[in-house]
Formats: sequence, structure tokens, C-alpha cells
Amino acid sequence: MILGLLSRKAGDTFPAFLADHAGDALWAMMIYFGFRFLLPNKPLGLSLFLSACFCFSIEWSQIYQADWINSIRNTALGALVLGRGFLAIDLIRYTGGILLAGLVDWTIIFKRNEENDGIQKSSPR
Repeated sequence: MILGLLSRKAGDTFPAFLADHAGDALWAMMIYFGFRFLLPNKPLGLSLFLSACFCFSIEWSQIYQADWINSIRNTALGALVLGRGFLAIDLIRYTGGILLAGLVDWTIIFKRNEENDGIQKSSPR
């Protein structure tokens, strides 16, 4: 969360590409890891799917611009969670963030399984 907020507040200190895209990608990564935390024994693919559904739903909900929800969006927390207006590029940013988080997660799981296999093979039976 801190990195995402920093990318918004201090974006002018980062390269243009990062300043433009990192916040949404980091938000999507946070959503992915939130699902992994809530569903630790479920397949990685389920977290990928649920994260994409969640992020895309939030983005598509931004097309709806009623006064009551815009009043929520006008608060700092409401803007961070619900966003302000639909941007198709955000769907690409979310997808990239979710896929990157899934790759990091898969790599960690793969390494852990390799280490566990090595321990099991070397331990006497």
C-alpha cells in the first residue's frame, strides 16, 4: 500500500512510465495478495481469477456516476478504493499487476517446493 500511495504522491520523482502505471499495478498486486492471504490453500489460478474480477468490477463501476457514489469517491479513501472515472488503460495496468504478482507468488512456491524436495531426498528414511 505504501508503494502505491508513494507512486501517487511522489510520481514526479519516478520515470514517466512508472509514474503513469505503477499505482494501478501495485493496487492490483495488493488485491491479488489479499486473496492469497484469504485463500491460502486454494489454487493460485483462483486468486488470479478473483483478483481480475474484483479489479475489473471496480473499474467498470466507475462508469456509474450517481451523486451518492460520487460523494464517496470524493473522499480520499473512496477515491483510493473506488477510483473516479473509467479508464480502459487501467484494465491493462491491473492485468499486468495481477500477472506480475502471480509470477512472484508462483516463483516463491516453486522455490519452496524445490527446497522441500531436496530436504526429503537427502533425509534418511
